Amino acid sequence: MTSLSRGRAAAIGLIAAGSALAAGHLVAGFGDPRTSPPVAVGGAFIDLVPPGVKEFAVALFGTADKIALLTGMAVVIAALAVAAGLLSRNRVLPGALIIGAFGLVGLAAALSRPEGAALPAVVSLIVGVGVFAGLHRLGSRPEPTEFERRRFLATSGLVVVGAGLAGVAGTTKQSGTATSQQQVAARLPKLPAPAIPAGADFVADGTPPFLTPTRDFYRIDTALVVPRLRAEDWRLRLHGMVERELDLSFTDLLNRRLESRTITLACVSNEVGGNLISTAHFVGVPVCDLLLEAGVRPGAQQLITTSSDGYSAGTPVDVLLEADRGALLAFEMNGEPLATRHGFPVRMVVPGLYGYVSATKWLVDAEVTTFDRQAYWQQRGWSQLGPIKTQSRIDRPQRGAQVPAGPVTVAGIAWAQHTGIDAVQIRVDGGPWQPAELATDVGRDTWRMWRARLDLAPGEHVVQCRATDRTGTPQTEARQGVIPDGATGLHEITFRCG
Repeated sequence: MTSLSRGRAAAIGLIAAGSALAAGHLVAGFGDPRTSPPVAVGGAFIDLVPPGVKEFAVALFGTADKIALLTGMAVVIAALAVAAGLLSRNRVLPGALIIGAFGLVGLAAALSRPEGAALPAVVSLIVGVGVFAGLHRLGSRPEPTEFERRRFLATSGLVVVGAGLAGVAGTTKQSGTATSQQQVAARLPKLPAPAIPAGADFVADGTPPFLTPTRDFYRIDTALVVPRLRAEDWRLRLHGMVERELDLSFTDLLNRRLESRTITLACVSNEVGGNLISTAHFVGVPVCDLLLEAGVRPGAQQLITTSSDGYSAGTPVDVLLEADRGALLAFEMNGEPLATRHGFPVRMVVPGLYGYVSATKWLVDAEVTTFDRQAYWQQRGWSQLGPIKTQSRIDRPQRGAQVPAGPVTVAGIAWAQHTGIDAVQIRVDGGPWQPAELATDVGRDTWRMWRARLDLAPGEHVVQCRATDRTGTPQTEARQGVIPDGATGLHEITFRCG
């Protein structure tokens, strides 16, 4: 048997790995997209990593954390595939074992996930080892003729094309909520959105617009592949410590009492000064109505809501039963059906609580229970309750900016959802606190914009901001990271005038 060249050996490893992933992805496309081998491995990785690693990824990559994970996985897979090829220049066994071992990792990951489907991983394993062995045999014949060289290249090319087509076909099979969203759009009730008064933002001075366009609304969740549910198939079971179980369809929701609310949502992973916060109009069914209809039994403490991908969040029942809380099972966002990435067809929205205890997307189950049962993030050491903390942020000037000396406008946002913002102050270079101008107040469940006019001399300056909520309590200056219940501390920026 002829020893393979390094280039040919590496190519065989890469082609085999790519074919394995594509085949598994195609099979998953005919069933559950979450069982695609790279998705299963990535999901298992997300579930197993310590909270600190997850927070580091969010802090480093923000809403691109999943892209970063998939990119990192691709690099690792490619490196292993190349290694498999190079170790098999003289015989097929070492590389076949590496490809097979990687397939077994995918199988173990698939079996560890809630969906527990092994077929895509098994197909991936068989295809990967088979392609590796077949191409290795073709490429390592002694004294190959020109015909055999061309046959190897042609076979390799056909495998690459086939793998590409399989990957595309698998992805195409996994899409398909657009028609359902269009049908929902035609059925949405014409419930007017709350009016946004003039002067609610200071966009010209550098704040974000008061309402966040849906395309710009932050997204942080554990779903490596966005679940794709159809409204016509959707059902929600409300059960547990209740007098009467409820089994609801999407039509049932549309026929109930609905509310339209403007709500600012914030992620517990938001660092001081971070951008994991957005505001939108939501329409949905009050959660309080459903709980009262079901009849919550004495001793109940939380409502655990579960996503179609197995993620769960535990929301305190006493919060959901507050008549003025405004918690919703939302199906409309900014006048349209929920975007798929934001939880279509139905998600939970609870003003005043961080998303990890309240904002379950792709909602399919709700169980009234006690705190003895832990939801996804509580199992990983996060706090049980998750009320949003009073915070503020400077949006302009940006950190490290160079601005003309003299009149300078500093602008930003502040938030204390379900309490409201009463004041914002800024401090320049450690001097006294001075009041900022507040934008028009929209409500206690939304952020509030602010700005201040300063006259600054040439040189470097440090500006801090501090918000005070409607109880008269200023945000704390004590610095704390996001774990276990949200970051605290004052946002500050350094910039230069001149």
